[in-house]
Amino acid sequence: MEREWHVSIAIVLLAFAGGAYFYPQLPQNIAVHWGLQGNANGFAGKEMGAFGVPALMALLLAVFFILPKIDPLDRDYRDFRKQYCGFVLAFTLFLAYVDGLGLAYNLGRAINVGQLLIPGFGALIFYVGTILPKVKRNWFVGIRTPWTLSDPAIWEKTHALGSQLFKAAGIVMLMGTLFPSAGLPASIAVLLGVVVASAAYSYLLFAKKAGK
Repeated sequence: MEREWHVSIAIVLLAFAGGAYFYPQLPQNIAVHWGLQGNANGFAGKEMGAFGVPALMALLLAVFFILPKIDPLDRDYRDFRKQYCGFVLAFTLFLAYVDGLGLAYNLGRAINVGQLLIPGFGALIFYVGTILPKVKRNWFVGIRTPWTLSDPAIWEKTHALGSQLFKAAGIVMLMGTLFPSAGLPASIAVLLGVVVASAAYSYLLFAKKAGK
């Protein structure tokens, strides 16, 4: 098992340990969801607040471990194993960051969770952009459209463009920290735009190749 997996498992265990350590100090009703403006609008019991995100982290880590084993194109994971493991670690770190923000808020820290989510989200998206060109065709990771999955050349060209778009989106998101009231909604809009643009580009490549 690669080093990234060991680090990811350690992060999950630390998240559970953090929840247990701060559990006595947490209120009975825990804020677990925040609106686009950073206002708490969803609440749960103390146990969910302390251990909900760590449990999600553990579940997703198990899913990430299984995916290459059930992918019909699993042979290709060997060609981008380093990038796949890096993504697993980056996503685990992002969730740990989210968990830390939630604990801090519920422990009474005066923080704007929505605003503080933006740099973590932006960094994750930028990182995804850096690894996209090296991701080989598979069913679970990358820009998966009917057109990229059906043609290796379309997959590669779409991921080359997607890499630039995702990195640009990550930078724009990081700049969103300067605009507390609009940063998070704008970041989500930018990401959706990048996803749609990447999918549309893959179709255009397919249509051009098919002579449509």
